[in-house]
Formats: sequence, structure tokens, C-alpha cells
Amino acid sequence: ALRNKGIQPLLDAVVDYLPAPAELPPVAGTDPKTGERVEFERSRQAPFAGLAFKVQLWDGRKHTYLRIYSGSLGSSDTVYNSSKGKDEKIARLLKLHADKKERIQRAFAGDIVGVVGLKLATTGDTLCTRQRPVLFEKMEFTQPVISIAVEPKSSRDEQKLADTLQKMMEEDPTFSVTQDPETGQTILSGMGELHLEIICDRLQREFNIPINVGKPQAVYRETFKGSAEVTEVFDRTFEDGGAAKQLYAAVTLAGEPGPRGSGIVFRNAFEPPEDAPQPDPSFFQVIEQSVREASGSGPQTGYPMADLLITLKSIDWREGQTTAQALHIATATAFQKLCEKAGTTPLLPIMAVEVVTPDEFTGSVIGDLNARGGKVEGIEKRPLRTVVRAMVPVTRMFGYSTDLRSLTEGRATFTMQFSKFDVL
Repeated sequence: ALRNKGIQPLLDAVVDYLPAPAELPPVAGTDPKTGERVEFERSRQAPFAGLAFKVQLWDGRKHTYLRIYSGSLGSSDTVYNSSKGKDEKIARLLKLHADKKERIQRAFAGDIVGVVGLKLATTGDTLCTRQRPVLFEKMEFTQPVISIAVEPKSSRDEQKLADTLQKMMEEDPTFSVTQDPETGQTILSGMGELHLEIICDRLQREFNIPINVGKPQAVYRETFKGSAEVTEVFDRTFEDGGAAKQLYAAVTLAGEPGPRGSGIVFRNAFEPPEDAPQPDPSFFQVIEQSVREASGSGPQTGYPMADLLITLKSIDWREGQTTAQALHIATATAFQKLCEKAGTTPLLPIMAVEVVTPDEFTGSVIGDLNARGGKVEGIEKRPLRTVVRAMVPVTRMFGYSTDLRSLTEGRATFTMQFSKFDVL
């Protein structure tokens, strides 16, 4: 490509052997309101529909990369962001070529363009028209598994750092920023050491913010050790404008560990008799939302809880006294007591590691992975190479790149991706 050699035959082969865009079937999505399947022809005459697949800061402005599946898009059009349920105004349309951009007036089905002016759009959002709304399949992003603490070397850069990190989160859905409530430190979380090293390098080189960086730490989860059932009654009298106001709610929750990777599963098992008064349907929504909020911080590590099965066994309410606030307090307290009764244990990120090594170093690589607490799950022979696949706790993989080079004279390579949270 650098010397323009071999590019022409490659492009000729693309034209000769790959299917033409016109031969593709209609692009399919779902209706945001009904959930029914809807299809769009891949033509300029069809209603507009596209997918925002990347967000990037360019010259200090937010640029959204958009693939147009059907219809056309003008440089001053208003589009409907069906993922957010809001209208957005296009300010500019750009034709992108490497690090150059050219302003254009209209783009059509099959084009990939840059869009300036979209304030709400994030990676994975669907853009369309209000008259023909559609939601394309959402992108799934892996959870962060490693975190580091950062702070600006000068207090004058604190706000600049916060603003820059916010913009970088918009660019990268696998990157997150939180504030430690106890120490006040800014915590960056990402997919691995290299991921966070690049972010820290960009902060200093691209945005000119000198920072101090802490050591990497694993991002944990918590889950139940066993099963338990708790009933919590909330019955209080408050002063409201000089008058006494009674609030009441009683909730019974059962909890148990769920399968690995199941997340928080909430199940409503409460069925009052048909001849008895029926609770407001909104009560169940409030209880489920309260459970999910309470599970956002585990009692042992402070990290979010995961792989829980929470069952609502029963609720007791009183007309005029049971409010969303009363249900929320009763549920949050019940969940806290459920954690104490069932007990909790930390879950560590487990990484799927694949090492490609020359045959003579296979034994050394396997021995090193075992020493790191890893579990070798497969070995594949290739010409002059061996592929070793293993599951290893992320905390034992810090600095592995350097160690692997030393172990194999720099001749082995590895890839690593998050697999699951599990007990060590």
C-alpha cells in the first residue's frame, strides 16, 4: 500500500469475486415500539437508516462515524436517534480518507461518513426517521477487568482531566471512569494493561495533562456464598407539613448464587389469591429496580455484585401508606440483610489466554501458566509452532508480555480477552 504495489489486482479481485452490494438481502431490525421485525431495502429511495459505529474526538470536536444502510442523508437533516428516543440535527457531513476529511452535501446507502453535530449519539446507536423508526442489533461490549488510579500532577489540571476523561469515555465504550468514594481518587477501568497505558499516554502526549499513575488492580465482582431468605418491614411515621404521615411496606426476598455469567436475575414469585386485593403493578417495578440499585455495591469489596438469583416471595401493603419510597427502603434493607445472611465472596476476572510459541518453548510456557494459577484447556500443534490455550486470573497476568519475551527469546506472542468472573 505504501508504494502502491498490488493494490490494483486486489481491488479487481474484490469486484470479481465478492458479492455486489445490490445482491445483499434487505437489512433487518426491530420496531422500537412493538419489537416486530422490520426490513429496509439497501437503496437510495428507501427511508434513511444507519448505524453509529464509532465516536472520535477530532480537532476538539466530536465526530460520529456512520454507516448508511438505506436511503440518503443530507448535511442539514434532522434524524431520529431511536436508541435514545431523541431527534438530532446534522451539522456537517464528511467524506473520510485516512487523516483527511472532505465536506459533502449528501451521502447514500452503502456510504460510510463522518457526522458532526450529534450530541447524544454513542457507539452502537441507530439513526433513522421518525416516520419509519428501527433499532438495529446493539453492540455488546466486554466489561472492564483492570483499573488504575490517576491524579494530575498539578491541581490546576483537575477539571481539565475530568473533562478529557468524559470525552474519552464517549469514544471508547470499554473504558470507564469512577470516583473512589473513600479516597476521592479518579479510577480508570479498561480491558487490560495495554489499554490503560495507551489512555494514560494520550492524556499526557495528546492532551498535555501530566499525571501520576498507580499500580494496576483487578476489577472484582461479588456473589452470594449460599442461600437465604429475609423479610423486612418498614413502618414509620413522618412529619409532613405539620401533619403525621404513615409509610408502610413489607418485602420478603430470597437469594441464592446464580450460574456464572448470569448477572442479576430477578424473579417475581408472589401470587396473591384472586379474591384478595391486588397490588399496584408498579410495586414490582420499584422492588426490582431497588434490588438492582442495591446490588451495585457489594458489602465485602464495594464492587458490583453479579450472578445472583433474587426471588420476590411476598409483599404486604396498605392502601394510602405504601409508596415507592417505602418499598424502596424496605427492599434495600432486605437486600442488605440478605447479603449478611447468605454471605458473599469475591469474583475475580478470568482471562482466556492464547499463546503461540515455537515448539522448543512449549514446556516452559505451560509451566509458567500453571505457576500463575492458570488452567491449560487445550494445546494445538501447528507447523513449527504450538498454540496453548488457558484460563488465567487477571491479577496473575500483570507484566506477562515482558515475562513471555524473556521466556521465549522474544519469539512467542499471546492474546488475552475477558472470559468470566469466577471464584479463585
